[in-house]
Amino acid sequence: MSSRAHSLTSIAAASLIAALTVFGGASLAATGATKDQAVAMVKKAVDAIEAEGPGKAYPEISNPSGRFVDRDLYIVVYGLDGMVLAHGAHAKRIGTNQIADKDPDGKAFVKERVELAATHPSFWQTYKFMNPVTQKVEPKDMYCERLDQTVVCGGVYQL
Repeated sequence: MSSRAHSLTSIAAASLIAALTVFGGASLAATGATKDQAVAMVKKAVDAIEAEGPGKAYPEISNPSGRFVDRDLYIVVYGLDGMVLAHGAHAKRIGTNQIADKDPDGKAFVKERVELAATHPSFWQTYKFMNPVTQKVEPKDMYCERLDQTVVCGGVYQL
């Protein structure tokens, strides 16, 4: 191969790597759920709980392959006492009281969530939590709606 051909091949390879880095990163970022999708998913879960009852809706919400899990977006349902009633990403949490749970910065996010639910019909909350797609602790915005003595939430990870 001539040195000119080698140089052109190197430039083409470098350009391809740069394009994959830029566009691959954009593609990865585009795979996360949006705030609008989180709100819609929470409303869909609230509707299902009201229509089907908790006995049918909670297992479906907790099914990682079900209709309430989409990429990094999943639904969680807490009692206002901090008890996990349904969880689309961490089945081991179901039936446990997480009121004392804290994020890596020490924020008692479950306690804050149930306190907000006691006084607000819907709200956004920010804290840090493990992203089930990236397996990294990331900042998260959680949208929640109070439903009777529960709070139904779904969130997005900040990029």
